[in-house]
Amino acid sequence: MQEFNFELGEAMEILDRTPGTLSFLLSGLSDRWLDAHEGEDTWTPIQVLDHLIEAEKSNWIPRLELMIRHGEAATFPPFDRYAHLTKQSESSLNSKLLEFQKLRRLNLTRLQEFVKTDEQLALQGRHPQFGTVKVRELLSTWVVHDLTHMYQILRIMAKRYKQDVGPWIEYLRILK
Repeated sequence: MQEFNFELGEAMEILDRTPGTLSFLLSGLSDRWLDAHEGEDTWTPIQVLDHLIEAEKSNWIPRLELMIRHGEAATFPPFDRYAHLTKQSESSLNSKLLEFQKLRRLNLTRLQEFVKTDEQLALQGRHPQFGTVKVRELLSTWVVHDLTHMYQILRIMAKRYKQDVGPWIEYLRILK
């Protein structure tokens, strides 16, 4: 029997903390930090937040619900990873952070309603690109997706000072 590192309670620890972490990190920062990017066709911290909001609306829980209710009989609708770039939002940073927090709280409640047993983690669904996937894989991906985008925001911010750190660049892996 294959052992898994995934444990729903541990996953929820990360998923629950992401909105607060981003709020603490980004609130009150100057526009130069919030509008920073890594070059052409890369995202700013604000765009990363917009992407996370979009995923809360149309990715994780809708896919989970489809898996729980229909198994492999229904294929996930595609998730447009770039949809947030075509939607012009005039919302303030604080409004976006509050929206993300509200959506995440709602989605974690729904997650707890949908997944109550370890057996449900093995339920399968159909991804349009990957084929058969398990609930455990979807939820693990959700956690790593959060961690990836938090790292991305930190990397973007760090690279603002890449030219300014001088010889210490040798020790700053985030800048490489």
